[in-house]
Amino acid sequence: MASSRQIELAAATWLARRDVGDWSVAEQDALDAWLAESTAHRVAFLRLDSAWREAGRLQALGAGLAGDEVPARGRWTQPAAAEDVFVVSRMRRRAAQASMPWRWLGAAVAALVLALVGTAAWYHAGNEPLATYATAVGQLSEVPLTDGSHATLSSDSQVQVAWSRGERHIDLMHGEAFFAVAKNPGRPFVVQAGGRQVVAVGTRFSVRRDGSRLRVVVTEGVVRLEPADADGGGSSSTLLPAGSVALMDGSGLLVRSLPVAQAEHYLDWRSGYVSFHNTPLATAVSEMNRYNARKIVVADPAIAGIPLGGNFRWSNTDAFVNLLVAGFPVRAEPRGDQVLLYAR
Repeated sequence: MASSRQIELAAATWLARRDVGDWSVAEQDALDAWLAESTAHRVAFLRLDSAWREAGRLQALGAGLAGDEVPARGRWTQPAAAEDVFVVSRMRRRAAQASMPWRWLGAAVAALVLALVGTAAWYHAGNEPLATYATAVGQLSEVPLTDGSHATLSSDSQVQVAWSRGERHIDLMHGEAFFAVAKNPGRPFVVQAGGRQVVAVGTRFSVRRDGSRLRVVVTEGVVRLEPADADGGGSSSTLLPAGSVALMDGSGLLVRSLPVAQAEHYLDWRSGYVSFHNTPLATAVSEMNRYNARKIVVADPAIAGIPLGGNFRWSNTDAFVNLLVAGFPVRAEPRGDQVLLYAR
């Protein structure tokens, strides 16, 4: 199965070939067949085509054309502004003058189509989702974003990304993600999780969403925690400087101020570990289960409160269970895709 990046590159190549000219019926049939192969193909092509058309509007405006008029394919003119689109126009003009084959031009334009997706989104009036990223249980994913920021998705997590003129918007659907935000005071970086949002300009922080429970860990800079419909002011906003760990559930908001190095331990999952410090066994088991399809079940309430401490590889359920059996009054009983824990 092709990756999302490979699909985007293929879509951009088709778009570039069609735009260069001399588009035949056979080529249209081949494109239709490719689009019919999967929904992912159609979505990628439509998204890039929309961005390409948006770039065309920018060029038309820069060239002094009226309204929404867009130059026809192969008839782009040099704009007075919009540097990104000027590059496209210049490449097209030089390619035509040199009679270069469409394959070279198609590859160049394909690369520019991908690059212009983020540029065109800059000028979009709304906050429409541009991309969705998700991880399976036990999988982590590094996601470079078009504004220069980076997101790291934890196990079983999903985010939707939408850029607009006014802000960079991330919707955390579930799970946890760590964000290293590129600084841009003019376009705040907003992470929404249910009814709350975290607003930053250039900082490093994580947001975790478990149903109605929310956790925010800040390791650099300052973020603002507020209701999702807030306007950035008022007593409903809470500033969280580096070292803050904010926990929110139905009972309210609790903020702890820790040394940054201690707050970083909440993010050890990025390195393949989970860290516990006097953590009740039931809580530790719940954390391990976030990363594994094979679940541990505390079947005996008598052992649920046993305190645990230390670092554990979240990918090694067997080692975790063996340590419990060896060091605590606990016995383990494997049963299918579960391991049941009882008092010994």
